[in-house]
Amino acid sequence: MTTEILTTLPDVQSSPDTRCIAIDRVGVRGITIPITVQSINGPQPSVATVAMYVSLPATQKGTHMSRFVTLLSENLEPLSASMMKSLITQMLALLDAQDGYIEISCPFFVTKSSPVSGLKSVMNYEIRYEAECKNGVTSVKQEISAPVTSLCPCSKKISQYGAHNQRSKIRISCELSAEMSLEEQIRIAETSASCELWSRLKRSDEKYVTEYAYEHAKFVEDLVRDMASQLNADDRVLAYWIDAENFESIHNHSAYAFIERRK
Repeated sequence: MTTEILTTLPDVQSSPDTRCIAIDRVGVRGITIPITVQSINGPQPSVATVAMYVSLPATQKGTHMSRFVTLLSENLEPLSASMMKSLITQMLALLDAQDGYIEISCPFFVTKSSPVSGLKSVMNYEIRYEAECKNGVTSVKQEISAPVTSLCPCSKKISQYGAHNQRSKIRISCELSAEMSLEEQIRIAETSASCELWSRLKRSDEKYVTEYAYEHAKFVEDLVRDMASQLNADDRVLAYWIDAENFESIHNHSAYAFIERRK
């Protein structure tokens, strides 16, 4: 009886629409799911926020929303650029769509040793993957967001004592021709800063961090240019955008810089 009812229920989403207006993106967003992320040490557990959309022809009334969730629920592959490419291919086939977009973001963790004492601690970062298929061409972007320290060269030059410094946030989004680990991408960000951050520091580490940042003073412009130099020299990088925001310690506003390039 149940099977008979299901087979006779109308499929309203697939019915025709008389307004004849195509929709660029329709789907689901704000999905929260457990996930594993590919790292250099193997799959790492995390919790992701997901958005999934497809294009909808002008003649079709609606898309099948439950199919997005079904696809996510059945995916067992760790999050990576290759997984995103596979996922969007499956999504377009399942929804019978021409174009589509998927965005998955989550925390990512790296175990680091402090610079002098060698104390181990876990640093958290934010990562995001974007996959888009448009006009038959699929692209995947791998993005990291890393907190760092920046110290002002002008303040250092003009001040008799010290120099103002602040925490900064650096983001790198890359379209790649070959695999680049998230850890590699994070290192590009951290090595472009006045100094990287650690979760746990002894006094000897704090002395090192303070002096290292002072010796590597950088404007927000320096941060993005140093990242761009590394990305320009990496043949795996097809295209990128990068930005840096300094949460200024002597101003009630941030300093910001952005670069976008297709190689």
